[in-house]
Amino acid sequence: MGILERNDADAVARLTMNAPDRLNALSDEMLAALQTELDALREDSSIRAVILSGKGKAFCAGHDLKQMTAGRQSEDGGKAYFQDLFNRCAKMMLSIQSLPQPVIAQVHGIATAAGCQLVATCDLAVAAEGTRFGVNGVNIGLFCSTPMVALSRNIPRKHAFEMLTTGDFIPASRAAELGLVNRVVPEMLLEHEAVSLAEQLASKLGSAVKVGKQAFYRQLDMPLDQAYSYTGEVMAQNMMHRDTEEGISAFIGKRDPNWSQ
Repeated sequence: MGILERNDADAVARLTMNAPDRLNALSDEMLAALQTELDALREDSSIRAVILSGKGKAFCAGHDLKQMTAGRQSEDGGKAYFQDLFNRCAKMMLSIQSLPQPVIAQVHGIATAAGCQLVATCDLAVAAEGTRFGVNGVNIGLFCSTPMVALSRNIPRKHAFEMLTTGDFIPASRAAELGLVNRVVPEMLLEHEAVSLAEQLASKLGSAVKVGKQAFYRQLDMPLDQAYSYTGEVMAQNMMHRDTEEGISAFIGKRDPNWSQ
């Protein structure tokens, strides 16, 4: 088995980080494996939803600190390696949000630093009771600046800043209150809940979800009037799709739609 496993069931793909001895750290190898699979999923129209999970006792503990320390052995003290590492990580995170399919984080144990960033980056998140979340790099003298980008776009800024500057962990219940995760369930029900949500998403018209996901992230950074203008154009284009016409006709006729995809 590799460092990242992919298993497909109907229209749902599961990516499982498989480095439990390293708490599924985002090592060079893990980042490369995630990027490869995300690139493949982008072109796979048979998949309509993705679940990201981790094996072992943790979802993801962030970057691999031992690997980062080894990077200091270069002549520049590791500066080029660190910059490249964070660039590769950012590319992978951006790939999740630009993916046509919704991505659900199935979180248990801990999600810390870049692991918490990974949860914040996914479109949706389901967490097990007892899961802890933190951007705790400040505790070892490394402010979680890149995790801050995703975190501050998920939860209110004062709460994000508190987490970043104190290094304190928050429980799953608090993460749900703040908007970092969608649902919190008993650990024995975690996989079932993630799969049920993924199957619900996968049952929708894939082209519509693709259009909607892209528009969702684009409009967030626009002024209100520009956002309405942009999304109005998106909806008009969406209305021209054959499957959208069929979906509306089916609703009016009180029947199941006969979609082509």
